[in-house]
Amino acid sequence: MMKVLAAALVALGLTAGAVMASVEDQIRERISPVGEVCLEGEDCGTAEPAAASSDGPRSGEDVYAAACQSCHASGVAGAPVFGEADAWSDRVDKGMETLVSHAINGFNAMPAKGGCSSCSDEEIQAAVEHMVDEVQ
Repeated sequence: MMKVLAAALVALGLTAGAVMASVEDQIRERISPVGEVCLEGEDCGTAEPAAASSDGPRSGEDVYAAACQSCHASGVAGAPVFGEADAWSDRVDKGMETLVSHAINGFNAMPAKGGCSSCSDEEIQAAVEHMVDEVQ
């Protein structure tokens, strides 16, 4: 009887030890860091930077709807209203290169890229062309 009791206690102890080790492993996994910081000059592996969208640049109409419309639909802070030829005529006379430069770099109350930091220069140019096409 003692041998059976001793064997049972040993088995219970081994099982409890295995369970505790498993729980501790689960805790370590849950509290482990989710990422690492790599400083310039350190050898941190060969991870590739995130790829840009494979869909290519957005259309001028899409960029206008996402970024430009908030000001150009109502004329906020003197922005020329979309579709109003009178509001755009003096600007169009300066040439497309100037309009695109102002849109990319900012001009008067308009911030650079109209505040669309995720927009490429090509997308901003497409949005300007979309707005100008509407008044010509």
